[in-house]
This record gives sequence, C-alpha cells and structure tokens, in this order.
Amino acid sequence: MPLSIMVKPASSACNLRCEYCFYTAVAKKREVFDKGMLSLETSEKMISSAFECSKDFVGFVFQGGEPLIRGIDFYREFVSLVKKYNTSGAEVSFAVQTNGTLLNDEWCEFFRENNFLVGVSLDGNEEQNKYRVYPDGSASFGDIMVGIELLKKHNVQFNVLSVLTKNLANTFRDSYKFFKSMGLSYLQYIPCLRDFDSDDDVYVMNNEDYLNYLNSAFRMYYNARLRGTPFSIRQFDNYVLLAHGSCPEQCGMKGGCSEQFVVEGDGSVYPCDFYCNDEQCLGNINDTSFAQMRKSKKALDFISSSFEKKDECNECKYYYLCRGGGCKRNNASFNYCETYKKFFSQNEGKILSL
Repeated sequence: MPLSIMVKPASSACNLRCEYCFYTAVAKKREVFDKGMLSLETSEKMISSAFECSKDFVGFVFQGGEPLIRGIDFYREFVSLVKKYNTSGAEVSFAVQTNGTLLNDEWCEFFRENNFLVGVSLDGNEEQNKYRVYPDGSASFGDIMVGIELLKKHNVQFNVLSVLTKNLANTFRDSYKFFKSMGLSYLQYIPCLRDFDSDDDVYVMNNEDYLNYLNSAFRMYYNARLRGTPFSIRQFDNYVLLAHGSCPEQCGMKGGCSEQFVVEGDGSVYPCDFYCNDEQCLGNINDTSFAQMRKSKKALDFISSSFEKKDECNECKYYYLCRGGGCKRNNASFNYCETYKKFFSQNEGKILSL
C-alpha cells in the first residue's frame, strides 16, 4: 500500500515571516512551537519504518517552516538512507516546498541529480507577493525570482504554489499574466485559511471573492485548452478528472482526507499538515511505527470523520464535482457552498467537455 510522508526537517523555523502563514498559527497552539531540527537518527527510524510499511511506493515531501534551513548535507544523508533501506525496490519520489530565497547552484544541482520536484511559494507579481516578507518587513520577491532563475538554469522540475488571498482572488489575471511571462505553467492556488480562533477577513476570501477567482481563472484555463496551449491549475485539473469519473489526485478532493503522515522535527507524527496540533498527535516515530499508527483509532477516526457529508450535500447535483467542498480544513475556515453552486451552474458543461 502506498505511503505518503510529509517531513518537517526544520520544524516551524523559517527565514520569512509571511503575514498569513497557516503553519505558524498551528504551531503557536502547541505546547512546543518549534520542534527542533530533525536528526539523522530520527530520520533513519522514519525511513526504515516507511519501507517496512510499504513495499510499493513511498513519497517524501519536505516542507516547513522553510525546509532548506536544515542544510544540504542533511538531505544528502537522507537520500543515502532511503537507498539503504529500500531493499524491496519500491518506487520513491522526493519533493520539497520552499520559499525559494535560499536556493543556490549547489541546491539546484542536488535537486536535479536526485529527481526532486520543487514547489516554489510565490503568489504572483511583486505587488501580489507583498505578504511574503522577511522579519524586518522587507520584500522577498527579488530573492525568490533569483531562486526561480537558478531552477531554470539547472533544469530542475518545479511548479508554483500560491496562497489565494482576498487580494489575489480579485487580481488573478495579473498573477496569470505574470506567471505566463515567466514561462511557468504548473500552478496551484490554495485558499488562505482563517485561524480557528479568529474571524479576521483581511486575507481570507468571502464567497464573492472566491467566485471571482474561480470564474476568472477557469475562463483562462478553458480557453487555453481550446487553443491547444494548456496550462495546469491543479484544482481545475482535478475537476476534469472528477467530471469523467476518474479519481482526483489532490488531497481533499476525493470527498475526504487521504492517508498521510507528517513527521515533525522531534519525530512527532500527525495525520495532516493543517492539524499538527497536540490533540491530533499520533505518536512519535522513535517509538511507534507507521504500521502501528496507520491502524490507530485516532488516525482512522481522523480520516473517517472527513467523509461526513453536510445535509445539503445529499441532494446537491454538483456533489460529484464538489465532493462536499473539498478539504476538511478549508471547510472549517469558510463555507464556500454558495460559491461552488454558482460556479458549477455556470461551468459544468465546459468542465465536462474537456
């Protein structure tokens, strides 16, 4: 059975202070905000447990905080340990999500040589990227662009992840034009999350904002497909899969959560990046295996609860596309049911035609 592991090698540590960072908000609610740097000893236990648990496929995704803070030597040793323990010849994938500011030639060569898929966090042009700042409030945009040029120079496979704020939702066309001018065609827009203890709407979209984004973005996506010059927006790619009866690949769009383990710097394990809180901790990889955690009541309850449908979903004609609004955490942040109904009522036929 495939196994997906998100690794937090530098825990919540980051060289930026993005104003809307969801992981900072999550970590602040834990008894311990920063779980420290992931040791090679704990990494070895994690890796050996992973290949005991799955003989078919193991995916390692490194996130943060900023995962590159852990240093390149750690990653070299990590890859060596994966080769050591993958005795059954399971398929392995590596990916890393970075803010891009620490990239250099050495990092890029390493990523290319080891077939890492790199995700760069960037919301659009310089004005749209204004929330991604250094601790002193200075802009990170210029440094991110240098990192992107290095990835291109070294032919590293990479895509872009943008946080869909109220501002970005209403200026999407500018974001799209910017990415197109950069030759970037693999995009992912993730709705900005409201903190559980806040009703602040500075960054979080309301229904009108989100509908503006969906309609504007899908119009460009659809027209590009018709012209034969397609680009990828992950959400729409998955709607097309769902429309034709295929299984979506994006977590949350199946109608509930997929199994995933998130390993923090001290070896603590959680069922989801959005729920790395003390209440959802499944144990520690130093004393509990993935196989044991996979069968635990807490892990099973977390996944099963995400498939509970809202009453209005039972009669909704668009449920086959919407799957209850997607991600459990997104639904906890804001109920976009009204938005989805309007969007699908206007675009269902076009989605089905792709």
